[in-house]
Amino acid sequence: MQSPLPFAALLFNAFVWGLAWWPFQHMHRAGLHPLWATAFMYAVVLAGLLAWRPRLLAQVRQQPQLWLLALASGLNNVAFNWAVTIGDVVRVILLFYLMPAWAVLLAWKVLGEQPTPSALLRLALAFAGVVLVLLPADAPASRLLHGLSLADGLALLGGFMFAVTNVTLRHLHAVPGPARMFAMFAGCTLMALAVAVMGRQLGVVEAFPPWDSTWVLTGLLLAGVLLLGNWALQFGAARLAAGTTALVMLSEVMFASVSSALLGASALNTRTVVGGALILLASLLAALQFRRPAAPALPGPPGH
Repeated sequence: MQSPLPFAALLFNAFVWGLAWWPFQHMHRAGLHPLWATAFMYAVVLAGLLAWRPRLLAQVRQQPQLWLLALASGLNNVAFNWAVTIGDVVRVILLFYLMPAWAVLLAWKVLGEQPTPSALLRLALAFAGVVLVLLPADAPASRLLHGLSLADGLALLGGFMFAVTNVTLRHLHAVPGPARMFAMFAGCTLMALAVAVMGRQLGVVEAFPPWDSTWVLTGLLLAGVLLLGNWALQFGAARLAAGTTALVMLSEVMFASVSSALLGASALNTRTVVGGALILLASLLAALQFRRPAAPALPGPPGH
């Protein structure tokens, strides 16, 4: 009989990321922009990893191809964390879950995998859902991008970079897992710092605030919980089929939707619900494509 522990581990990871929007918003209200928060948290995680395995940095230096993984993972986290802090949480999560659609296109262009009819169906469902989520009911299709907010754009970018990260991980399957993990967390830290500095110069990111116990304690706690969530992801995904893992991880949408609706961080309407259903159906169909056992998983950005 299958142990319930792998399922529980994956549900814990989905729960962590489904509710991660709240501490980011809490830190933002305390004066810490999500970019500074991301850099702070992942710097703490990196310090912990180096204390645990001091030789990791030398291993990473021997694998220059990990820079692409660091870039993709870093931009994924930067975009997602910023989006859930300033935007409608449900809308952001749904747009982020376009990742399976982007993955089909990237695998076609980068890995040479021809899309199957079912993959093309998933693409059509996902992008039809995006149109419903983004386009007001009385607006023509030509104005699809006119109402795009910063949070919407960040969510789309985050989902795309998550797909790039997954494709890159497949390409770097021979690189030791701890080295890939370190590269991903280092990318999150460095890209958050880089974008924060650029945003500061452009006037869209606030200066790093004075140290405050509210955001310091929240950031430290969230860093620890995210690390536990990533370990839970590794434990569960290494013991379940890839399709099962993907299906369980879709529960993140439920956790995010329920928590944000209860706490007033989301406004649901019919078009968002229907469009979200189409996007999730595309993700569900993608998950059902996998029936083989999964290789040991890496801590995914952002823990999905």
